[in-house]
Amino acid sequence: MFQAYKSYQLSKGIIGKKPTRTTDLNGSEVSTILVAYHYSGYKNFEYYYRRCILGEYADCFPDAPTYECFLSYIPKAVDLMYLWMLMTASLADKTGIYFIDSKKLEVCHLRRERSHKVFDGIAAKGKTSTGWFFGLKLHLIINNLGQIVSFGITPGNVADNNRGLLKRLLDGLSGICVGDKGYLTKLFDFFYENGLQLLTKPRKNMRKLPLDNRHNLMIDKRAVIESVFDILKTVCDIEHSRHRSPINALVHTISALVAYQYMEQKPKVFYPSIRQTLKKAA
Repeated sequence: MFQAYKSYQLSKGIIGKKPTRTTDLNGSEVSTILVAYHYSGYKNFEYYYRRCILGEYADCFPDAPTYECFLSYIPKAVDLMYLWMLMTASLADKTGIYFIDSKKLEVCHLRRERSHKVFDGIAAKGKTSTGWFFGLKLHLIINNLGQIVSFGITPGNVADNNRGLLKRLLDGLSGICVGDKGYLTKLFDFFYENGLQLLTKPRKNMRKLPLDNRHNLMIDKRAVIESVFDILKTVCDIEHSRHRSPINALVHTISALVAYQYMEQKPKVFYPSIRQTLKKAA
């Protein structure tokens, strides 16, 4: 039976020939195109690629392939894009004043969670202060200058105060980190011993801890990280439900973070008296 089946196959010279075509664009060019998309103002990547890369900026990318071929190059840039984001995060100023929060990234409507196949086994059902959703979570830590210091992407059902997540995000940071009530955790002593103090507002059923004026001022300014998420959502278009590949979705998210890092105008909060106090304590 198997021999009879083999007799109907094409010759080995045809089906056994390996493709010899190489990528026309290198990794840095692919990454540049992906990051520049978030500065272009376009909300459709295909229209941006055909209009800008193959049109207005064709002289800058003479070897740019067709749009359909470029999509196959995107997964090859995931490692370089991730390293690029790690580099920008490591170069962010360690001011000693940080803000932490998470943002939901919905991959589909909640009613279609059981029929969704693109992020099968990756996305999960989670809950935020605005209700239930199905997708991923983007966790960010920024300094008071609006620069991203640390980041992480998890399924939607991972809690903000997850022990392993917090240890990875806050590793190497010292000073004060402000979060919302979702970051109430039993790890306060652990981080305090490593030189980091977590500040959150207590819940209504919890005993209020005495805080000085500078701590209350920092808690009141916690909304600065919401402004960062707003820029990522409206300007960088970090969230949409049109992804057809989880790897391409990951590259899209990381490229949006890289694009934000290079923006000149970022939400900032200045604490001149607090920074002097931290310098004296150090």
